[in-house]
Amino acid sequence: MNITINGKAADITLESEKTIGDILAALGDWLENSGFRLSGIDVDGQTIFSDVLEDAFDTDVSGVDNLDIRTSSLAELTAEALLKTRGDLAAYEDAPFGEKRDFAESWGNSPQAGFLAARIPELKDWADRTFSGVGMGAAELRGIIDERLRELTDPIGELNRAGPLIEELVVRLTDLPLDIQTGKDGRAAETIGIFSGAAEKVFRIFNLLKTQGFAVEELKAEGIPVADYVGEFGTALKELLAAYESKDSVLVGDLAEYELAPRLRSLYDAIRAPCPGV
Repeated sequence: MNITINGKAADITLESEKTIGDILAALGDWLENSGFRLSGIDVDGQTIFSDVLEDAFDTDVSGVDNLDIRTSSLAELTAEALLKTRGDLAAYEDAPFGEKRDFAESWGNSPQAGFLAARIPELKDWADRTFSGVGMGAAELRGIIDERLRELTDPIGELNRAGPLIEELVVRLTDLPLDIQTGKDGRAAETIGIFSGAAEKVFRIFNLLKTQGFAVEELKAEGIPVADYVGEFGTALKELLAAYESKDSVLVGDLAEYELAPRLRSLYDAIRAPCPGV
C-alpha cells in the first residue's frame, strides 16, 4: 500500500497494522508531538472527512492501494474553531428572542464547541454562558475571540503590542502593596485581574512561537531556560492569586513587588529576543 501524508510520500512501514484505524492509531503520538491533528483521509481517491472518519477505521489495509492522510496544524484547527464560534455569535445576535433560549444547547453539540472544550476550556465555558444569556455580552466575547485569532495569525505582532501593557503592569505590581495598605481595593483587584490575563497571554504566545519554529527553547531568563522559567512564573502566579483570595495582603505585596513584577519583565524581554521587529 502506498501511504502519503498531505500528498507527500511517508516513510511508514506496516508491521502488525491490519486496518486503517490501526495505522491512524500508530500515528497518533507522532501527530500529537509534532503539533498536528488528523483532519481527514483519502482512500483510493475517495475523500473521508474527520466527522465520519470512524466509518473507515475497520477498512482492511489489504484492499487499499493508496492512503493519503491529511493533517492540519493545531493552530489551524484552533483558528477554524474560533472563526466558527465567531460566526455562531453573529447568528445568536440575529436570532429571535425565543430561539436564543435553545442556542446554547445546539452550540454545545457543535464540533467547534467540542474542540474548545478540549483545547481552550475557559473559552468554551464563557461561550456557554454567553449563549445561555447569563455571561458576558456577545461583543465582549467577540473581542476575546478576535484577540486569540490575532495571537494565532500574528504572535510577534501581538507580543509587540503587549509591550506598553507589560510596562504599565510592572509599575502597578510594584505599587500593589501601597494600594492594599491605603484601601484602594478596586485598583488592587483590577491590577491582579489584568496581570493574570497578561501573564497567560505571554505564556500562550511563547507556546505559539515554539510551534512556529522560533528557537525559544534556547532562550534564558535570568539564567534559567525560558521553558523552566515559565513553569516557575506560573507557580508564583498561582501563589499570588491564592494569597489574594485569602486576603493575605503582606504575601500579596511581597509576591507582586519582589517576585512577579521583575519576573514579568524578564520573561517578556526573553521571549521577544528572537523575534524580528519586536
